[in-house]
Amino acid sequence: MNVKTKLSDCLRPLLLGALFLGTAANAAVQSIDKVVAIVDNDVVMQSQLDQRVHEVQQTIAKRGSAVPPAGVLEQQVLERLIVENLQLQIGERSGIRITDEELNQAVGTIAQRNNMTVDQFRAALTRDGLSYDDARDQIRREMVISRVRQRRVAERIQVSEQEVKNFLASDLGKMQLSEEFRLANILIPTPESANSDAIQNAARQADAVYQQLKQGADFGQLAIAKSASETALEGGDMGWRKAAQLPPPFDRLLSTMAVGDITQPMRTPGGFIILKITDKRGGEAQVRDEVHVRHILVKPSPIRDEAKTKALAESLYTRIEAGEDFSELAKSYSEDPGSALNGGDLNWIDPNALVPEFREVMAKTPQGQLSKPFQTQYGWHVLEVLGRRATDSTTQAREQQAMTVLRNRKYDEELQTWLRQIRDEAYVEIKLPGADQAAQ
Repeated sequence: MNVKTKLSDCLRPLLLGALFLGTAANAAVQSIDKVVAIVDNDVVMQSQLDQRVHEVQQTIAKRGSAVPPAGVLEQQVLERLIVENLQLQIGERSGIRITDEELNQAVGTIAQRNNMTVDQFRAALTRDGLSYDDARDQIRREMVISRVRQRRVAERIQVSEQEVKNFLASDLGKMQLSEEFRLANILIPTPESANSDAIQNAARQADAVYQQLKQGADFGQLAIAKSASETALEGGDMGWRKAAQLPPPFDRLLSTMAVGDITQPMRTPGGFIILKITDKRGGEAQVRDEVHVRHILVKPSPIRDEAKTKALAESLYTRIEAGEDFSELAKSYSEDPGSALNGGDLNWIDPNALVPEFREVMAKTPQGQLSKPFQTQYGWHVLEVLGRRATDSTTQAREQQAMTVLRNRKYDEELQTWLRQIRDEAYVEIKLPGADQAAQ
């Protein structure tokens, strides 16, 4: 469903790594610019190529890696610019526009992620010789590309209930979604060829340590004094381990224990081991707020620009307010394929799964009330809140995690296929000296 992807999850960091690299954008501009590639109905200029190459060189150098030869790097960067240009042209033809309000919000988010205010962010760019206006323009382009990909790639991805069930039942699914425990251990060893007397002696030592622990002895101190584990000098600390990574019966046993609990001594190939759970995360019951909401989505298109799309949303709002049936209008007009046939009903949904604009309007709309038309990255919406509740969502949360893993996996594969497709179908003539000529 297309309103469930957060904007923050879609922004690609092509610019962001370069914003603090100390590059001087204006330094890349040549006194005489020239075309280095014709890309369908647009061009890539030498100044664009030089600027991006310089940024990439700085990024590679900051990682401490060897910078490839200039000719090789130029061709790689030019190919990236060509593919970006194609996506921007698709965005232009599709009527995708980024409003100043949306852009300001994105800039604010980037500044916040760098622990800065917007003013501090602007000052940092100036210190590094970067233009704030150029940075905003690059962020705008990245947002357009993000929305193009959302419409052309993400909306085509479907994950079935059976795929989710299969993933949750698989070893990989259990590994990725299982509980994690911060563990400490005490190991009382037994020799490789230990006889029964040696094994019994080790068992008695382990039991004595266990009894001390039950009486309140410090686990870390006993680990340092008694344990033969390689982590003994760290108080037995093993770090974080997923339940699925632990051998039976520890995987099942630990899931029944609380933080601070210790196991009885258990025989392993290396000796008798006592485990303590010092912390725990994941797998716990999750109570979350949910909202029952329905909406109508109308999108700009080549035959309906932004203004007409907004006018349609306002018209639908007026008709509902006048008494027309929300569900019937949603079936007739909504362009959200995941909910239109259900009268726009999104059912019970976690607000955190929605894009910020949709979530904020939904939060401000009283139950049983209709929102005024509002805009998100997907188009113009009218929503109605049907109910609110708090629910134990442990099972749903695991299913949603699995859904996200599977969607991301499919998205990566589909994106690469789509990018190759638009590149192969485009007319591209490369005029960069020394590069192979390509045209289609």
